Amino acid sequence: MSEESDVLFESFDFDDVSLDNRVGLAPMTRTSATDDGRATEQMARYYAKFARGGFSFLVSEGVYTDHEYSQGYLNQPGLVTEDHVESWQQVTDAVHEAGAPIFAQLMHAGAISQGNPHADETVGPSAVQPVGEKSGLYGGEGEFETPRELLTKELVGIRQSFVAAARNAEEAGFDGVELHAANGYLLNEFLAADANQRDDEYGGDVENRVRFPAEVLEAVDAELPDGFVVGVRVSQEKVNDDEYRWPGEEDDAEVIFSALSEAGADYIHVTGTDATTPAFGDTGPTLADLAVEHSGDGTAVVDNGGLGDPDAARQAIEAGSDLVTLGTSALSNPDWPKQVAAGEDPDPFDFEEILLPKATIGDHEVPDADVASLDD
Repeated sequence: MSEESDVLFESFDFDDVSLDNRVGLAPMTRTSATDDGRATEQMARYYAKFARGGFSFLVSEGVYTDHEYSQGYLNQPGLVTEDHVESWQQVTDAVHEAGAPIFAQLMHAGAISQGNPHADETVGPSAVQPVGEKSGLYGGEGEFETPRELLTKELVGIRQSFVAAARNAEEAGFDGVELHAANGYLLNEFLAADANQRDDEYGGDVENRVRFPAEVLEAVDAELPDGFVVGVRVSQEKVNDDEYRWPGEEDDAEVIFSALSEAGADYIHVTGTDATTPAFGDTGPTLADLAVEHSGDGTAVVDNGGLGDPDAARQAIEAGSDLVTLGTSALSNPDWPKQVAAGEDPDPFDFEEILLPKATIGDHEVPDADVASLDD
């Protein structure tokens, strides 16, 4: 298939942010920042290589938003202080020089934090102990603690921390932000009926469960310039529970995607282990299909999860998603778009080689400074 006739290589526009193709880099936890949350020169070279490899946009790893409860991992980067902002500028500059925009994923870890030097406890929508265990891949060990239930008045401060971090992202040179409402972290916990057992206006039926993520999204969107991209990532699965599904199934999906779209999402980034499988049961629409159906015209849909096969990625676009992102396939093929455009088959992902024993960026993943400065 020629690049001219391949849907993966059609351009796409977010108002002031133009993309050369439909393939982006998914956010991935790499625990490679300094102890105090500053991005490094190594991270700048790591991200820039994906831009040089043809990915039309990049989403950063999850970035914590306050110096209280939001940090999820040791050596996770932040966007809280001026030092954080300054450190990220080397990353955004490198990515822009390599030819791509980059969005910062803003994350509050909530109850599944497993490395936070700022707090001795975790917080969540309700005092419900998360299932599963912490991941040694990210430096964790043992069961999750039972979180303290957040007071309703505390949600105002959390919302404002997302807004402040988004402003810092703009100052650092990012082209947009993505709110992390997926994978079991705080905003996702509000969506999940098992983690959210509140009896105020933020708990109970799905209209209440989506209220806080939608309020955060609306507040961030209102405070940033019109051309600054504001997206949100959503999943049913959690890093600690890949079996969880919304109890209202397609009805819940309609409410959640409609509310996030109406709150101002420029895109909704849906993710799961396998994006090609039905969202509920053995048959029916995928999660991306439901996002496409229930999002407004001004909201793009980004599909993620097991789409490293070029044909699977094409099928996602042909089914209605506007964009796709790659995670592990990008780690094994940092030039995946260029490979596919040239008719080459991407390499399979080698988990042991790339991510063991820790998810920290390895020297073999980062081009040296001289190579990173060269244009392909």
